[in-house]
Amino acid sequence: MNRSINPLSAAVVIALGLPGLAFQAQAQQGESPASHTLDTVIVTGTRVTDRTVAESQSAIDIITPEALQSTGTTELATALSRALPSLNFPRPALTDGTSGIRPAQLRGLSPDQVLVLVNGKRRHTSAMINVNGSIGRGSAAVDINAIPIAAIERVEVLRDGASAQYGSDAIAGVVNIVLKGSGEGGSLAADYGQYSAGDGAKVQLSGDTGVSFADGRGKLHLAGQVSQQDESNRAGPYQGTTPNTGNFPAIGETTFIVGDPRVDASAASANLGFAFSDNVSGYANALLSNRDITSFAFYRSPNHSGQGALLAQVYPDGYVPQINQYSKDRSLVAGVKGNTDSGWSWDVSLNHGENTLDFHTRNSINYSLGVNSPTSFYDGTLKYQQDIFNADLTKSLDWGLAYPVTLSFGGEYRREKWEQAAGQLESYTGSGAQGFGGFTPINEVNADRHNYAVYAGLEADLTDKFSAGLTGRYEDYSDFGDKFSGKLSARYAFTDKVALRATASSGFRAPSLAQQSYQAVTSTIINGVFVERGTFPTTSTAAQALGASPLKAESSTSYSVGLVLQPVDRLYLTVDAYQIDIDDRIVLSTNITTNAAANGLLAGLGLPQVTAFSYFTNGMDTRTRGVDAVSSYTLPLAASSLELTAAYSYNETEVKTFLASPAVFDSLGITQSLIGRDEIGRIQDSYPRDKAILSGTWRSDRWELGLSATRYGSFTVRNSATAARDQTYDAKWVLDASASFKPSERWKLTLGADNLLDTYPERTADLQNSTWGMLPYSNYSPFGFNGAYVYARAAYRW
Repeated sequence: MNRSINPLSAAVVIALGLPGLAFQAQAQQGESPASHTLDTVIVTGTRVTDRTVAESQSAIDIITPEALQSTGTTELATALSRALPSLNFPRPALTDGTSGIRPAQLRGLSPDQVLVLVNGKRRHTSAMINVNGSIGRGSAAVDINAIPIAAIERVEVLRDGASAQYGSDAIAGVVNIVLKGSGEGGSLAADYGQYSAGDGAKVQLSGDTGVSFADGRGKLHLAGQVSQQDESNRAGPYQGTTPNTGNFPAIGETTFIVGDPRVDASAASANLGFAFSDNVSGYANALLSNRDITSFAFYRSPNHSGQGALLAQVYPDGYVPQINQYSKDRSLVAGVKGNTDSGWSWDVSLNHGENTLDFHTRNSINYSLGVNSPTSFYDGTLKYQQDIFNADLTKSLDWGLAYPVTLSFGGEYRREKWEQAAGQLESYTGSGAQGFGGFTPINEVNADRHNYAVYAGLEADLTDKFSAGLTGRYEDYSDFGDKFSGKLSARYAFTDKVALRATASSGFRAPSLAQQSYQAVTSTIINGVFVERGTFPTTSTAAQALGASPLKAESSTSYSVGLVLQPVDRLYLTVDAYQIDIDDRIVLSTNITTNAAANGLLAGLGLPQVTAFSYFTNGMDTRTRGVDAVSSYTLPLAASSLELTAAYSYNETEVKTFLASPAVFDSLGITQSLIGRDEIGRIQDSYPRDKAILSGTWRSDRWELGLSATRYGSFTVRNSATAARDQTYDAKWVLDASASFKPSERWKLTLGADNLLDTYPERTADLQNSTWGMLPYSNYSPFGFNGAYVYARAAYRW
């Protein structure tokens, strides 16, 4: 597709333009929050204990709690997407479990190609595997929305490959969530809001508090939040020609539910530190989250699947099955760290994390059980668990250079488990529960693996102007073998105001246990046709018969170069360009529609109902190139200040090669490609290649006014069958605004509107693509399709 944009030029214009205009105004003396951010000591991407944001050899963003709470969202992923142009977080609907547990992508890559840390320790992934048509299809990523915003001190986002430092997954970058750890202070807040369309109401209560004990040697910070969200619905009326059949209602009738899910959520955290002595301290943090999520399947008409007589007794007007997920997240990290008299620093920790997803289908029926069928079913459980033992050592060495050299090395052992448990008999027997059939005993999986890792690194300021680092890491996995990753980074300061930084690294991502093991039969629509799709693990008899091969690790090579500018006080600019090559990228194949020969093969394997199939494969090699630009400027005024930021991200992914269809497709007479044009388009075109954020905040003693404009670039959704049904959706601007009044030093009252101008994405033009008008908006819209959201917040701090 042709896109007439010069990304580097756009980055420079956006990054320099807004703060540059502000700099022309008369500045007063004062220190800006931006300057505080530059002086923040970072803990991500470096082992040096006093490295600041301004001195980092890699691109890194610091997201403050004020930025996370500057809009009406209660979700961490949404808050990050509004602060970071390089992060994309769509809001898909009618995608089974992915409707409730949504993945986010960094720098245009897969959601599972970014590593998430909490206080510098690896966060466990979700048990969820995304198998439907959305961004991140085929990925098993971390569910960062399980972490309460109230618990967060800041978020450090390293926009650089870091597998040599942290291991698998850190290809696009690293998101390190730093928890509040102060032994004093706290806050309480109450939020309420809803969409201007009158639905999707949300209410949240949140708070945190710090306490000290043992004469100040111990600090404990607690946080929690409880929220409730109603569903939203932007479905359209049926505009087809076969009313009251299959999944279609009467002409002009709106029966689907397309929007945000219904969610009841609670989350809590505890962050503890204790000084045993001057040289030894202990730490621990625990995170707990429960979310009851209800999303919606496709509408079933009163004559669905020829069951008119049965449905007349149960659902005479048709029905919409509800897919319920109960997600339970638990994590606990505990460790001891200290310093020796000989100059060594050490850190030993244990890390446990797990996510359990219980699935239910409600407002449903199993046709094969007739009028005696339950209408609510337990469909089974997915569970992921990780346990990690980690030991790190660092020491400053005097090699006769201008500054000491930091030597670091360590080791890690990690064990992972992924389970898929069967549902109740009625959920899968016969035709199974409509909407989301239960996992069968044949689908049950108890997979596990372990890996060992060792790493070593050197980092130093070699002169007053030049710093560099070198890191290597070796890992050995029990299921696919070993991998080595390396990284070289450097920074040269020409002056105090101008610096150049660059990195080169190799990395990898291990195939997740879910990608290797997940199997299920679910309902979906392919090119306007309702099908029962089987997703098979590559080692299963079905996948092997259909040409699958065992999965191996993805490999990456990354390069970046960046310019850091601080031309005047309170003005900070960075421009970073990068390239990421990924070989053997793991994807979920296109949904392959069966024919008579394939149906016969699958029926012989005990899968007679399957009319489409897919499986995971190391299906393509890709190259991603991009540029990120970030700038900030604060203009002090007589009795107030104006903080201005501008950020821009451009990236483009090219599928260099992709896997050809296996020979068995020819023998079965299947003409579809294993990696279809829709999957290639999902990787290359189904997200905005560019995104710009312009924001300003005016602050005085009593008032705070915020305005943010985000431009989401155009994106293209490819149809799996024909280019004639492809659609490019136009770029859109979304405006957020808020006003806060502080009646006292402790109280803050806020009114705000996200998407103030009620902007919607372009409608899907092709009637068949929109399921005959009932799904009017694309699931790939980067800002969703709910319209304006108005909210109020009352907060108290001490």
